[in-house]
Amino acid sequence: MLNIKQQTIQKSVTLSGVGLHTGVQTNMTFLPAKPNHGVKFQRIDLPGSPIIDADCDNVTDVSRGTTIEQSGAKVSTIEHTLAALTGLEIDNVLIQLDGPECPIMDGSSIQFVEVLKGAGTEEQNALRDFFEVQEPLFYREAARNVEIAALPLDDYRVTVMIDYNSPVLGSQHASITDIRQFEKEIASCRTFCFLHELEMLYKNNLIRGGDLNNAIVIVDRVVQDDELDNIAKMLGKPKVAVKQEGILNNIELRYKNEPARHKLLDIVGDLTLAGRPLKAQVLAARPGHAANVAFAKKLKKAMQEADKKGRPKYNPNLPPVMDINKISSILKHRYPFLLIDKIIYLDNESVAGVKNVTVNEPFFQGHFPGNPVLPGVLQIEAMAQIGGILVLNTVPDPENYWTYFLGIENFRFRKMVLPGDTIVIQCDLLAPIKRGIAKMSGRGYVGNTLVCEGTMTASIVRKDS
Repeated sequence: MLNIKQQTIQKSVTLSGVGLHTGVQTNMTFLPAKPNHGVKFQRIDLPGSPIIDADCDNVTDVSRGTTIEQSGAKVSTIEHTLAALTGLEIDNVLIQLDGPECPIMDGSSIQFVEVLKGAGTEEQNALRDFFEVQEPLFYREAARNVEIAALPLDDYRVTVMIDYNSPVLGSQHASITDIRQFEKEIASCRTFCFLHELEMLYKNNLIRGGDLNNAIVIVDRVVQDDELDNIAKMLGKPKVAVKQEGILNNIELRYKNEPARHKLLDIVGDLTLAGRPLKAQVLAARPGHAANVAFAKKLKKAMQEADKKGRPKYNPNLPPVMDINKISSILKHRYPFLLIDKIIYLDNESVAGVKNVTVNEPFFQGHFPGNPVLPGVLQIEAMAQIGGILVLNTVPDPENYWTYFLGIENFRFRKMVLPGDTIVIQCDLLAPIKRGIAKMSGRGYVGNTLVCEGTMTASIVRKDS
């Protein structure tokens, strides 16, 4: 299972290496950061040491890696570094560089993983702000036949398929079902390119730091000796050769499907730019940096929309709109069936209230003794009582009305609610109330986590009718 609390590193650590595309030698230092800091890069070689947030909205180039830019400063090839942080579930860190590009190291994430593990991780007193995908999200890029999807899951799993129509690579798959598999199964898988791309990249002033020690070069056609000599000169090597299965210079693959595993590494890194740890099943066919970043932006937009329509803000330091005495004067429920404690927001279309869950509630004596879980039916009832406040708010004398349930639709329980939890429930009218009939949507949250949701229909009836 995923870590619940945020983590940083225990001490600062540094590694050094050449940038794949710029060829510039760079020192890179990871520093501990406070809770909710997130991942930030800092160009300490530039005036004012500008900071660049690891955010998909800061991405300016995805041609052969992921580049972010902010305040006039940029950092390139960040995806392998971000993948290592996500793979180790490190949330908060400041990364200082004295150059424009993250070191390529051996073309994978393993050396970043090793140096970060050497620093040690430190659990922080703050919960991770997961984005839990509630409805399937899809991205498609028809021109490149790219498809990416994120499906609801109370965990983080990733599956990648690649197919370059290459006789050497063929179609390959890679997957992880637990983020803890990243270190051993994915982190050491190196970046790759095809032989026909080398010259184009070189002419475009890229891969200046490229070497056969930090990238796999796949040869998918017959190559003449004079072309091999030109490649050797380009890479600064006395000689290069082609192995029978199509890998330049007899490089041994670490896994038969190492290219697919590296594409999985890339998407884990790029999706970090969405800004929050994910709970989802991610499926990607033929992904690349452009598609990964586009999908990260789609995820971020979904996060913002969810924040806008859900997760009502609750500050226990503020006085409630209605305390328990006011609630009791409107609702006729009493112990042990009055299930709400506060109303924190109320207007003509929406209401938000609070249900505190304590192990001393009487139903815990008989509902899973020894494993107390708030019954789903009582979550529905608490939501109905909060919705009842909304409906009764439409009449001048609510004490003279009863509220009755008429229907429940599409109710889902997303996560168990336990003693010690505080559920914040919001109900919104789906249409104007007519003839005393109200239909509303409801969502219950514990912290930032959606625990239940559904649609309810209720009726208000005057006592003397």
